[in-house]
Amino acid sequence: MSVAGGYWKAVEAASKVDCDCVQVFTKNNNRWKGTVLTDEDCDKFQSSLDQRDIQHTLSHASYLINLASNKDELLEKSIDALVDELQRADRLGIPYVVFHPGSHTTSTPEEGLATIANSLAIVLQRTSDLTTFPLLENTAGQGSNLGFEFGQLSYIIEQVNQPERLGVCIDTCHTFAAGYSLANEQDYETTIHQMESTFGINNIKAIHLNDSKRPFASKKDRHEHIGQGEMGDEPFRLLLNDPRFSHIPMYLETEKGEIDGKDMDEMNLEKLRSLVS
Repeated sequence: MSVAGGYWKAVEAASKVDCDCVQVFTKNNNRWKGTVLTDEDCDKFQSSLDQRDIQHTLSHASYLINLASNKDELLEKSIDALVDELQRADRLGIPYVVFHPGSHTTSTPEEGLATIANSLAIVLQRTSDLTTFPLLENTAGQGSNLGFEFGQLSYIIEQVNQPERLGVCIDTCHTFAAGYSLANEQDYETTIHQMESTFGINNIKAIHLNDSKRPFASKKDRHEHIGQGEMGDEPFRLLLNDPRFSHIPMYLETEKGEIDGKDMDEMNLEKLRSLVS
């Protein structure tokens, strides 16, 4: 939800469409620096959450951050930016900041993964006094993006060696686009087993629920409304009725707007809730 006009506005918008949780950007997602947070910003955000009984909050980091960069200046700016994102979320009382691991660009995937792990170790050391911690988001594998293979996420977590301060956010569209099937019960269980045997499903702290505009294993990150894309209903039915994930907050990242006078968020929420047994 947008925080335009005040962070509490995102909570108000989430409540209006009957959300149980809300994800925000704590600053412009295409800029390195954000406006200074005030005590009033933080107090009104927390008060609004309490008043509307929204239980779970999540922050998404800037898309500019690349912890895999082999350019010193960009890497330093990325580390500083993620530290800032964590500090901002911590002040707002948001427990997690989701970020895309990074792109290796002109280096090798192996070098990129090592750089991500080293960068994260610095970030965690610089934010050791915070209760907020980062979540690695699995990617679709577009371009030189890292984190589309579950083993890559596992490698980063193992190298950082602080699993209690680093978690995972799973995006259903990215999972599908990266080539992990959720199409039927057998494929779904195979994919969940792959998660468990690599980074561990106990490390999943949030889930992004998005259908995909592009076909299976396309390596393209293009979100679609629930049940209207290439994934269909079944992956969401299986996930929403899986007791292993019943305690994990799930967030929509689908297109905003209206269709025939119906709010798209309301439409997607109704669809998802209709799939719960």
